[in-house]
Amino acid sequence: LPGKTNEEVFLSTYICHPSMANNELSGPVVTTALSQWLKTLTDRKYTYRIVFIPETIGSIVYLSQNIEYLKEQVIAGFNITCIGDDRCFSYLPSRNGNTLSDFVALHVLKHTDPDFIRYTWLDRGSDERQYCAPGVDLPIASIMRSKYGEYPEYHTSLDNLELVTPTGLQGGYDALRKAIEIIEKNDHLKSSVLGEPQLGKRGLYPTLSTKESGKQVRTMMNMLSYCDGQNSLLDIAELIDEPFWEVEPLADRLIEQDLLQKVVRNQFEN
Repeated sequence: LPGKTNEEVFLSTYICHPSMANNELSGPVVTTALSQWLKTLTDRKYTYRIVFIPETIGSIVYLSQNIEYLKEQVIAGFNITCIGDDRCFSYLPSRNGNTLSDFVALHVLKHTDPDFIRYTWLDRGSDERQYCAPGVDLPIASIMRSKYGEYPEYHTSLDNLELVTPTGLQGGYDALRKAIEIIEKNDHLKSSVLGEPQLGKRGLYPTLSTKESGKQVRTMMNMLSYCDGQNSLLDIAELIDEPFWEVEPLADRLIEQDLLQKVVRNQFEN
């Protein structure tokens, strides 16, 4: 799916043993739903490469045909599997653990399910083994529900539609959609004024003081205090410990009032 830039977000899922629901069918189902949503976006910043392949052999063959292009263009991505039950959320990092995909996944899960299970690269077992292999080093992480190999029904006939539920699939979809939205909207922002701006005359200060309105003003001012052009919006959301999806609409309001401006920077430019 083409975007404004040739930089790509890579989504991969596998289609090799469809008799199992969480370990197999949940990935293609959620990836298809994400594809349908992405197609509705008319202003995609990034290009989306979405692949349905047999696990392991599929990723090896796909890399053998596309590795140099992928290494040049892919800025983030997710291996989508085991995304359909209601039991928990899980995170598996890329090999290096410090990619944009890792930072985004951790932020989403921290604010979605604080009790999510955090695995390490030593717990790998799916196509991330190929995508993150030395010399390949694509920025691929995994947001999952119950991880492969970690639930009793894994690779048995009990991995069925009693285990995978509509609410489980919806939760997995929502988490991955939020991750993609962060990647799309993770701009670097810089204050357009010196000092703290006067919010009232711009219609940004509440006329009625409530606990909620006071929190929103504090969040807005905290966000502004970090808008120096060096921090991305994800950096700022982490610094002030607020969900990205609550900070981003405030940033839009400040941009509309010419209090913030977007700075064109590489995602990992220092």
